Amino acid sequence: MVKISNKQAYEKAVETLNEWAKAYYTDDAPIASDAEYDELYHALLEYESKNPSEISLFSPSHKIGGAVSEKFSKATHIKQMWSMEDIFDSYELKAWIARGDKSRFSFVVEPKFDGASLNLLYENGVLVRAITRGDGVTGEDVTQNARVIKSIPLKISYANRIEIRGEVVITKADFEAINADKISRGEPTLANPRNAAAGSLRQLDSSVTASRRLLFVPWGVGEHELGFEKHSQIIQFVKSLGFYYDEFFKICLNESEILSAYSELLKQRDDKPISMDGMVVRVDELSGCDELGYTVKFPKFMVAYKFPAQEQTTRLIDVALQVGRSGVVTPVGVLDEVVIDGARVKSVTLHNFDEISRLGVQKGDYVGVIRSGDVIPKITSVYEARRDGTQTKISRPTHCPECGSHLLDEGVYIKCQNLNCKARVLNSIIYYCSKKCLNIDGLGEAIVTSLYENGLIKRVYDIYFLDEASLLGLDGFKDKKVANLLNAINNSKGCELWRFINGLGCEHIGEVAAKKIASSFGQNWIDVSYDDVASLDGFGTEMANSLIDFLQVNRVEILDLIDIVKPVAKKTEIKQSVFSGKTVVITGTLSKSRDEFKAELESMGAKISSSVSKKTDFVLAGNEAGSKLEKANELGVRVIDESEYNKLAEILIDKKEQESLF
Repeated sequence: MVKISNKQAYEKAVETLNEWAKAYYTDDAPIASDAEYDELYHALLEYESKNPSEISLFSPSHKIGGAVSEKFSKATHIKQMWSMEDIFDSYELKAWIARGDKSRFSFVVEPKFDGASLNLLYENGVLVRAITRGDGVTGEDVTQNARVIKSIPLKISYANRIEIRGEVVITKADFEAINADKISRGEPTLANPRNAAAGSLRQLDSSVTASRRLLFVPWGVGEHELGFEKHSQIIQFVKSLGFYYDEFFKICLNESEILSAYSELLKQRDDKPISMDGMVVRVDELSGCDELGYTVKFPKFMVAYKFPAQEQTTRLIDVALQVGRSGVVTPVGVLDEVVIDGARVKSVTLHNFDEISRLGVQKGDYVGVIRSGDVIPKITSVYEARRDGTQTKISRPTHCPECGSHLLDEGVYIKCQNLNCKARVLNSIIYYCSKKCLNIDGLGEAIVTSLYENGLIKRVYDIYFLDEASLLGLDGFKDKKVANLLNAINNSKGCELWRFINGLGCEHIGEVAAKKIASSFGQNWIDVSYDDVASLDGFGTEMANSLIDFLQVNRVEILDLIDIVKPVAKKTEIKQSVFSGKTVVITGTLSKSRDEFKAELESMGAKISSSVSKKTDFVLAGNEAGSKLEKANELGVRVIDESEYNKLAEILIDKKEQESLF
């Protein structure tokens, strides 16, 4: 029986156990039996229980977890983390290589694993912080959870500061084992490996994270003081520090070699232990990466070459009906469960009943289903030849599945008009509180549902009458959480008018339309006529009818809400300029984000379009403008660069002068 009698023997045991764990979890080449590991590990635990002041920061006992956080704090990456541009075929690969003449460089290709991005900061060889990708600049500090992931070293043999970036994943086998265990205990199963990894990383109880068998796969670095000239050298160095790595890692010299590597990796897709959704291609030379730089969203020196969507055949068992916040009834296909790219797929979107007619699908049909990345699974084909007489046609519903009231059938859309329908109420409150509307932090879907089920809210109006006494009586609501929620609700008062209008959830009136209504009518928006709305640029009969009907039906409730929220109409002063009344398309990489240029142009009376046509007046083109620039030249549309734009923007003129310029 193993005994640890002194500190020197204890430190040796820590070193040995970490070496064995690395061999087992990272190298997949065990150098000790489970029994051997367990015997030494329990001896270590016994020594630590008797000598708590001597517990090493690097002890494997820290990998058990058990600490519980109330909420994750925000943390900032030293160097920004970026998303990647996606390409889907050899033509797009060729075009990507041509942009910036990347054929001058060599390329690194490696698997793109489907998980959650994580940034690990080491200082003096010690893991000091782990941050989720977040928005690329700021993420959530999940250090406590990262410490319990067995493939993340707590200590590395490199003393300088370094950010090591990678993907937190769950292997296919471990995912199946976790779900099998959940099924045996009667618990809901996890949706797919990617969501399972992201959710496990963000558990408030680190012991749950520790139980989920997470694996960290490095793919790059952020802040560092390494003197290498190539990305491939950096990755080899990171691997040498004790991190897990996949054997597929190639240096390619040209497009042909990249395509060959893609074909090779695609054949390995089903055999890989971790779900892949594509292949990463990046310039190997770091000087080349610096030269190519970044767009607003993506590095120009790397790209995700995505695999084709995987298709599986299964059976459409039934069609369920979902009622949205505006009352639209959406059909959802219920499938005989099928696994596609590691995800358990039980349902597919059917969009609307016109789509069902177009597909010609019936209940009981065998169908082809695809799922690609985050895309909602959908039916791609119906195998009519396999019908056996048990199939039944899918009928258009006449009554609401939630409240039973008669449905309004408008052709493409079928709607429940009962404002007191539970499904409409819940979804409308959730939407009202969401980020693009009133942005009430803490009032997400689960909390809103809980408040509704407990009778504390029955409509949006009730949110503003929640109090401390009623909330503290609910499970999971403590003083700090209640105070934060009530503060967020109070802060939503005095919001911008467009947010309020958008939050009401009127059919066909989204964020852009809400901004137009708010800027055009201000506080008088609720008294507008059909003609007023229909005359707005970009509004048609459908949008005008929808808004006017909505205002008439819900006027009393809207006025009550306005009285509490008191939304503010911020009138934007429109300067008369060269761009007033003109349609502008923005394309390419510019010195500021497109949103900034859009705001500037709109303040000068311009209309911003996403596509070039004969009605386009200007195309503001930056670097690598691409197809929109080609279309503009083809149609004879005036193209201006940023320098010319700045000169034109300074010219403030009256309408007659403007007309004389064109």
